[in-house]
Amino acid sequence: MSAKLRSPEYLVALVCIAQVFVQIGASFWPALLPGMIALWQLSNSEAGWITAIFFGAYMVSVPVLVTLTDRFDTRTIYLIGVALTVSGHLLFSTIADGFWSALFARALTGVGWAGTYMTGLKLLADQVEGKLMSRATAGHAASIGISGALSFACADLIANLAGWRAAFLAAAASAALSWLLVALAFPRHSRAKAPEPSRHALFDFRPVFCNRSAMAYALTYCIHTFEFHAVRGWGVVFLAFVASATGGAEFFLSPPLALTALGLIATATSVMGNEAAIRFGRRRLIAFALIASAICAGLLGIFGPASYLFSVALLLLYGGFISLDSASLTAGSAGSAAPQRRGATLAVHSMLGYAGGFLGPLVVGWILDLAGGKSSASWALAYLTVASFTLMALILFSLMRPQELTGDRGGQKL
Repeated sequence: MSAKLRSPEYLVALVCIAQVFVQIGASFWPALLPGMIALWQLSNSEAGWITAIFFGAYMVSVPVLVTLTDRFDTRTIYLIGVALTVSGHLLFSTIADGFWSALFARALTGVGWAGTYMTGLKLLADQVEGKLMSRATAGHAASIGISGALSFACADLIANLAGWRAAFLAAAASAALSWLLVALAFPRHSRAKAPEPSRHALFDFRPVFCNRSAMAYALTYCIHTFEFHAVRGWGVVFLAFVASATGGAEFFLSPPLALTALGLIATATSVMGNEAAIRFGRRRLIAFALIASAICAGLLGIFGPASYLFSVALLLLYGGFISLDSASLTAGSAGSAAPQRRGATLAVHSMLGYAGGFLGPLVVGWILDLAGGKSSASWALAYLTVASFTLMALILFSLMRPQELTGDRGGQKL
């Protein structure tokens, strides 16, 4: 491979394109959730489990898979993760016929995602440094966001044309393209230079947990992800409920298209948020995003069920505020990490984050069932619960006061 093709900018673009292909099927399940609930006669709690198991499997797998990148070639771990993602989507397409089979296939896909999401970021972290690393992190988050947004529209389109099984088969094929792209085009040894040998055992996470700044970003990311996947995982179902209750079904933006728009807006605000963090200060930007998100959650829960148009507009605004601090939080953890512990730090960051992603959809499903099913009151209770968690994140982040990063306004201050 030529020196030009080994340039940091080329490798950033390559990883981002690969992440689009591998992520495109991740939201097929929540996009098709209303129809699948009816087809398989699922309870809200069961539907929440199938949504959440993706993140639960990710949560338990990511400390192992990402930490292994501190010892082994990151590219190899990434390709293993993509192969598992292909297998999960393929099994969902061919064998899923109810709760347990769907749960297994989604769990396998979650393990695959554990080997690709933060591992893809580690591919970049091994190649770029400084301000480019922060922007590469934002670009990486953007590629994930764009594919996640398109996932809703693609699932709806393919399922309407050829059925839901064809949709998951297409997701498997897309992930296979990602595998080929990285296997053929990315350097076999992705590490630009080997880090200094660590004095700690490979899976000794104590130095990470003792890093107050990295943990502040990681714990806040946990609640951020709880909120994001609670809203995104149930967004199509919520808008379908509002449309049915208010007669807003003829509005030009259907629930799947609304969630696609939400994902695109979230992607844009994530990138803009990281740039704003560099210019105005990371802590200030994150605090603003948490406050705005909590307000939107409360308004959506209380007033959203009364109007489909209002629900869509507020949900889109809410999605933008939720993701305003996404790339900033991840860049904060990566930038606060010791170089030889970066893989382990990203593993802990991601594990805590997706613990939130696992619990968010589950909590909403539980609340809906405990409140007697889908109703205006149960949705209000669900969104107000989400808002309360966001306010808890604001308090925790303010108390821990993580450091700004080099290049941020006020950078290197503790």
